[in-house]
Amino acid sequence: MYELEIHRLRSAELRHAAQRERLAREAVRYRRAARRARAAGDGASEAESHTDRPRRQRLPRTA
Repeated sequence: MYELEIHRLRSAELRHAAQRERLAREAVRYRRAARRARAAGDGASEAESHTDRPRRQRLPRTA
């Protein structure tokens, strides 16, 4: 009986942790979407993480 109660408590704890992680991922997703919408709405290129520099050409890896 004791093991069953421990199992139930652990199961509930895991469900709560999973719910918190889902909420955190959702918050991050909403923040990113808001940031992208704000940057797209302003038409500001300074909000972009890249520059207009051409990328460095990488040499192929040798075996």
